[in-house]
Order: sequence, then structure tokens, then C-alpha cells
Amino acid sequence: MTGSAPTRIDDDVTSAAKVAAEIFSRSTAQQVNHWARIGRELEASSSVSQRDIAEVLAGRASYDELGAREQAVVRAEWAERMTALREGLDLAAEFTAAGESWTEAEADGTPVKRSAQAARPRRRRRTA
Repeated sequence: MTGSAPTRIDDDVTSAAKVAAEIFSRSTAQQVNHWARIGRELEASSSVSQRDIAEVLAGRASYDELGAREQAVVRAEWAERMTALREGLDLAAEFTAAGESWTEAEADGTPVKRSAQAARPRRRRRTA
């Protein structure tokens, strides 16, 4: 008997699954399940060295010395780690805390200079 459990899937994976699902005549859920099974088999495969992958991810071995399958796993892991790092950034808060101004682009690409002073909440002065 198969069951299902609610699972959060990132938007980029869902979008890619929708595209792939149409090509292979699957639903989006079927495509995600298909990819999960492939990942499970790849990790369990004796032709893919999890130890070698772990060594590269830990910075103790060279990516170039891995086979194509191991490199694919490493690239996927790196992409996931980079996404997590980008999502955790709040550069405006860091620049403001450091008292630095910065330039960023509006949605239309127009550059806008931001001032650390303008970004800080102003304190009220007490009147005696």
C-alpha cells in the first residue's frame, strides 16, 4: 500500500518537474517521485562512490578526479547549498549595521544608491 505525506518542494524543483512531466506524460507528482527514486538508486549504487563524493564536498578531494556520475551528485549538492546561502543573506542589514552605503538595482534595472543612514530607524530626541 502506498501512502503520501505532505512534503515541501522548492519552487524551482516543482517548475522543472512540471516541464519534464509534460515531456514524459506524467503528472508533476509522478515526475518528482520518479526523480526521488532515481536519487535513491544513485545513492545506493555501487557504481557511485558516496565516500568520494563526501570527500569532495568536505574539500579534501578534487572534483576533477570524480567520474561523471559523482560529479553530477556533487553539482546538485553545491547548487542546493548555494541556494540556502543566498536565501540566508540580508546584505542591506549587514551594510546598514556597518554604516556602509550600497547600490542595488530596481526591478527595471535602474541603479539606486542606498544610504546606511537612511536605512536606519531614526531615534526620537527627548525634549526637556
